[in-house]
Amino acid sequence: MRLGDLQTPALVVDAPVLERNLAEMARVLPGPRLRPHVKAHKCTALALRQSAHGHAAFTCATIREVEGMAAAGLGEDLLLANEVLDARRLGVLDAQVTVAVDSPETIAAARVGGVGRVLIDVNVGLPRCGCPPARAGELADLARRSGLQVRGVMGYEGHLMLLEGREEREHKTAEAMALLEAAHRDVGGEVVSAGGTGTYDVNVAATEIQAGSYALMDTAYQGLGLPFEPALFVLATVVSVSEKFAVADCGLKSLGMDHGNPSVEGAQVWFCSDEHLTFAPDSPVRVGDRIRVWPAHVDPTVAYHERLALVQDDQILEEWPVDLRGW
Repeated sequence: MRLGDLQTPALVVDAPVLERNLAEMARVLPGPRLRPHVKAHKCTALALRQSAHGHAAFTCATIREVEGMAAAGLGEDLLLANEVLDARRLGVLDAQVTVAVDSPETIAAARVGGVGRVLIDVNVGLPRCGCPPARAGELADLARRSGLQVRGVMGYEGHLMLLEGREEREHKTAEAMALLEAAHRDVGGEVVSAGGTGTYDVNVAATEIQAGSYALMDTAYQGLGLPFEPALFVLATVVSVSEKFAVADCGLKSLGMDHGNPSVEGAQVWFCSDEHLTFAPDSPVRVGDRIRVWPAHVDPTVAYHERLALVQDDQILEEWPVDLRGW
């Protein structure tokens, strides 16, 4: 099959670009320095490629991702970097699973569910999950009394990922990590897990970085000047042409839109609706033309699709199922 044979909208990954991204990250953060986050691609075939580059430990966002990774033989060291109140599906897996906890309730859930290893999740500035830094030691003591192994701490400076200036990103990351390091002194353990694609090269405090988007990239991260290239696009077909604009068959139900409009080379994107993308091309297009639509946020974009096509030039090399979708 060739690219033109795909029914659109279709999720497509440029194989050489993906390989360059994986190799670059493995060079900068080899082996255990990186714990790739599979929420960005939800694909065990891609995770196997990351493993081939020396990254054997993985981060997951959902129980479904943990289960799928274990079933694919990638369960050597899986971190569910999320709070769960029913861990029974995790405790029965043939895998080494660690779960994030930030309360007595999530500690109890890990114990009841048969998950023996935890990280204390600490709030380092993103208003999401995580306990106050001053409470981390108390929760670690409770977890140990409950019979759990406390491996260390986790904190996510997600509010800093898209800061455009590297110097500001570096400074504010250091401030966030000072909170996590203070908590780690109270908690103990060998792991300080943090970071993401936006701070992978400025977060020097973490023992492991949880980057995920670097593999496929998106237009939101492109503005940071990182050494990773966009590898993923949605292939769409022009279905209607007017005097000043054109419409392609790729809309809100095939693109993650929380970081804004996608991009189309040589065109201005006006808006997206359920199944349509309206754009003003710089030069005329015809009904039936194919266009490449570059998403602003790769993670939710991938989750809309059942499979992705791995291509080199115009040739489809493989089709990979997006097999970690759902919960």
